Amino acid sequence: MKLSIRTLLLAASVVLTPLWANAAQTEEFTLKNGMKIIVNEDHRAPTVAHMVWYRVGSVDERNGVTGVAHALEHMMFKGTKKLKPGEFSKRVAQLGGRENAFTSKDYTAYFQQIEKSKLEAVMALEADRMANLVFDKNEFAKEIRVVMEERRLRTDDQPTSKLYEALAATTYAVHPYRNPIIGWMDDLQNMTVNDVKAWHDTWYAPNNATMVVSGDVEPKQVFALAQKYFGSYPAKTLTRTRPQNEPPQEGIKRVTVKAPAENPYVVLAFKVPALRDIAKDDDAYALDVLSAVLDGYDNARLSAKLVRTDRVANDVGASYSGIARGPVLFILDGTPAQGTTTEQLEKLLRAEVERIANEGVSEAELKRVKTQLIAAQIYKRDSVFGQAMEIGVMEMSGFSYKDTDRVIEKLRAVTPQQVQAVAQKYFGDDALTVGTLVPLPMTEKKPAAAPAGLRH
Repeated sequence: MKLSIRTLLLAASVVLTPLWANAAQTEEFTLKNGMKIIVNEDHRAPTVAHMVWYRVGSVDERNGVTGVAHALEHMMFKGTKKLKPGEFSKRVAQLGGRENAFTSKDYTAYFQQIEKSKLEAVMALEADRMANLVFDKNEFAKEIRVVMEERRLRTDDQPTSKLYEALAATTYAVHPYRNPIIGWMDDLQNMTVNDVKAWHDTWYAPNNATMVVSGDVEPKQVFALAQKYFGSYPAKTLTRTRPQNEPPQEGIKRVTVKAPAENPYVVLAFKVPALRDIAKDDDAYALDVLSAVLDGYDNARLSAKLVRTDRVANDVGASYSGIARGPVLFILDGTPAQGTTTEQLEKLLRAEVERIANEGVSEAELKRVKTQLIAAQIYKRDSVFGQAMEIGVMEMSGFSYKDTDRVIEKLRAVTPQQVQAVAQKYFGDDALTVGTLVPLPMTEKKPAAAPAGLRH
């Protein structure tokens, strides 16, 4: 899961009042064992979002055990020395709350949303499974089958998902982002309970975790509870894998996937810079604004030209997410209309970026794009969970929640010249991987039901 820089702009209030402007609203504290606690006060309703984020995801896996981070996420609900399998979720439900978890390339997170008086109870549950998880081989055998069925349901039986999986494996020659978060099927079939236990024992440590609590709480109370339930756990020595940097790309890469589908589809992935230095990486902000110019509102350039005016595509899109631990991509994609081929749509998508590279964007258009981004927030009510998510993603990606205001200000400062410059600089053949879906006849087979135990 990646957070678009542009999404941070949407998270600000409509008048761009800084989300973290009130110093008393958000506080942070670090336990002696290295666990960071961040508390965001929001007293509008007596509810709390409690999240524990581990800075480990599929990017940290090695070949042969891909999918182990996600498999462990499933096993975290399968019992501790105190709780039977499934009892964690039952207890949260009995408290009137909801809970779940998610694994991304960069991190794994667990959360509960609860009435504020129940915070201590869910914090105790979360602390218990950080240190006291039970790895029963029979429970693992059942759960890994659930994971494999999840893979079939969400990837193997979904043509666009299969294409994006093949695209990542083609785009990246060596970087772990080439592997799917859920793992390759062969790795899942050969995974053992000891693989998952080793992952937990290596990475699930207080000094690799950040707790985020957002809602109707007092920081001092949260800090005291965190110390009570997590403070006694010892820190661990964390050894990150060596950087696996991509070699230079020399020419366009292409991958084709044939699968039963109703329509053809094409996706163009350009290697572009990520946001690393908030003060200096102006190109990252300009790329985010470029994606908004192309596909950031109802009448943005791609849809207006290719769908509504020329009618050469049924749908088109552009996206960029610069906040990540690893390399990032700028995506152009679309479904060609009847009479248009994927090859033609590929050229038409690139032509729209080239038009910006040649002609630029006007101040009026740029202002309109930014206004649309801000106006979207008028009808969007922020939530304590949304605030906790934003804090967690920033922290896991190597930034601080305090950087949010600076990011917003940098986005506001992007000029037409900067947008034109990145359109000229980053969209050549040597940065491009093209994925094409070739549709095969649809079968009469009905979609499979979601597997029991599917968590997210």
